[in-house]
Amino acid sequence: MNAVCRIFEISKNTLLDWEQRFAGLQGPLLLYALLHTFLSQLIEGDEVYTKIEKNRPQEESEGWTVVLMDRASRFIWALRCGKKDRDLFLSAIQTVMDIIARTGDVTLITDGERRYSLLLFEVCHELYRSGRPGRPRKVLRRGVRVRLKNKGSQSHRRGRKRPKYETPCSEHPETPQNVLNSEIHTNHVEAFNASLRRRNSAYRRKTNTYAKKKTGLQRTLDVFWVVHNFIRKHFTTQQVPAVALGLLKEGLSWGQILRIQMQLTPSI
Repeated sequence: MNAVCRIFEISKNTLLDWEQRFAGLQGPLLLYALLHTFLSQLIEGDEVYTKIEKNRPQEESEGWTVVLMDRASRFIWALRCGKKDRDLFLSAIQTVMDIIARTGDVTLITDGERRYSLLLFEVCHELYRSGRPGRPRKVLRRGVRVRLKNKGSQSHRRGRKRPKYETPCSEHPETPQNVLNSEIHTNHVEAFNASLRRRNSAYRRKTNTYAKKKTGLQRTLDVFWVVHNFIRKHFTTQQVPAVALGLLKEGLSWGQILRIQMQLTPSI
């Protein structure tokens, strides 16, 4: 930031103000994306970790970042940071719920983290009445699938070992089970995590340039979200993710993004 201010001869507050305005576009653009209807979505979920303010135990750090990415278009649906607790995962699941409302076929794939499926089952279940005697059982909504890949060695675990690929929660019997084991992975999100570490200095492992506050880290993530989804072409698909998803006919330029007008609500 100091180098940019020195080169362009502007004050630090001016640059910070422009960054805050740019990051503020994340909310309206996400709302615009959720207004569209999609045939199907295969979403990968994973987390990336960094430090905030100072070196603390991982369970106390607010640098955990949840990433939800559409596999086909590489469009990032969620990019939120905070403590690795229920509130962080619930914010990501709320985004998944909005996608489910606009999509008839949604598949969520995660690596080892069960809170995605547990929270999604908690807020997105229904009672399946099969006509048999007894209480109807709870299942995920029709068309919603969750798959989990257990990573790492489980030799230290006692009792029955968990399978490598599994369905962590009950699904609707009429939901097509067409997800192959070879497709249950989050390789694309993990590649994005590596890219995020290269482009955002707060996530680099070999330096101490971590964020001083959670709000500052989230602001950089919002800026990254806008650039990744609406401006920059992905090196794999050679398309802007918003174009590949069908939101736009062509990607936006920096000038077009900066000219988007936002109505600021006055504080009460």
